[in-house]
Amino acid sequence: MGRRADIDAEVDAPISELEVLVASEERESERDICGKRSTTTGMESRHPRRNRLRNVVGICLFLALTGIVYLGYFCPDHVCALTNREIKESVRLSESLAVAVVPPASGSATLSSVSIEFDRNGLLSVHPAFKLQNNIQGSLGYDDVFANDTFQFDINAHDVMVFLHIQKTGGTLFGKHLVRDLELQRSCSCQRRRKRCFCFRPNRNENWLFSRYSTGWKCGLHADWTELTNCVDTELNKIEGEGIKRRYFYITIIRDPVARYLSEFRHVQRGATWRGARHWCGGTQADIPQCYDGPNWKGVTLEEFMECPYNLARNRQTRMLADLSIVGCYNSTLSKADRDRLMLASAKHNLQFMPFFMLTEYQKVGQYTFEETFKMRFAVAFEQHNATLSAATMATLSMKQLDAIRRLNSLDLELYEFAKNLAFQRFKRLRDRDPHFVQRFQHLGELPSRQSATEFNWDSVIEDTTDNE
Repeated sequence: MGRRADIDAEVDAPISELEVLVASEERESERDICGKRSTTTGMESRHPRRNRLRNVVGICLFLALTGIVYLGYFCPDHVCALTNREIKESVRLSESLAVAVVPPASGSATLSSVSIEFDRNGLLSVHPAFKLQNNIQGSLGYDDVFANDTFQFDINAHDVMVFLHIQKTGGTLFGKHLVRDLELQRSCSCQRRRKRCFCFRPNRNENWLFSRYSTGWKCGLHADWTELTNCVDTELNKIEGEGIKRRYFYITIIRDPVARYLSEFRHVQRGATWRGARHWCGGTQADIPQCYDGPNWKGVTLEEFMECPYNLARNRQTRMLADLSIVGCYNSTLSKADRDRLMLASAKHNLQFMPFFMLTEYQKVGQYTFEETFKMRFAVAFEQHNATLSAATMATLSMKQLDAIRRLNSLDLELYEFAKNLAFQRFKRLRDRDPHFVQRFQHLGELPSRQSATEFNWDSVIEDTTDNE
């Protein structure tokens, strides 16, 4: 009775199931040993030390086997399946999210509106819809490129540059520079009628550039990050065949949000629709209501343009750079606050991942950064066009109208500040390691091997066409 009472007391104590099981097994083992001792004679009395040692070893082996059996069959999955590596990975992802949200010049911005809490197992839990896309399969990011000072875009191998073209950021002009002005061993071959160029590798007919003017809108008109990352490899496989292991480098252009918004307004006012855009996400094409009746929104006023809740011009840059799958695509059940903050965090993260992006307002900085990043040279100097339609429009607006535009594009404004800080950090890093920076920067676009850009008539090309060209 005394021994049984001791066991009952231990079971009632606040200890783990594993300790209870081990204690019970140990006592059962002691009973078995005692029983064996009562039935043995002679040999145990002659060799008491050897027998005691053997019994101790037996008990240890039995306890070890019992522990293995318990951990293998009875340990709960939520405890045993959690390794230190997984814990570290979860923490790392959460830390990378925090970095993506906070601009370098500001340490106060946080994801305060997103529910972040530790569950009962100690794992960081974010909203169920959220999954930070830490890297894109087959793609290289900024850290991959700058980890090696001798890195070079390998046009002879399987490197592919993917241009994410956001409307009204100057992407049309930059796209033309890519296909006609780069110094290449095998220049792009442009066709006037198709408004398209073949940008093949020097030694075979494989594409090194995925853009509007090289491959066309294969992933949809002005495809965004979500569409491109799920589409590019499949489309190139259709053209070139499967089995090619490519390395992708995503690039884009960011523009001042107010200027970009007004430029889009004026473009839509002239009749542009981008009807060919697919808005593909989560395996389906989004059904987004139109803001107008009829074939286009020609003649729309600024107030009408701002008032339509379905107008994708709002925060367009944030939406196009974010992984929309983390917010449930276009049919999100999240609150607006949570959806906005998650999209902004994802857009910053993806922009930071890109090995190159440039700012519309800083053409020379962008050209130098591109050339030093990819070790490729342009035969012309990029020009800064400050006298734009958006600038003329902005001069006619009241302060109330400007404030309304800023409110509608608050995410893009924060993204742009983040992008500006990041772009100049990268520029400074390249400048500081370039012993010939002053001369290089003063003579951008001057190549001894090419006196001028390739002559090609783009006059018939309508900027940001509304069809699938």
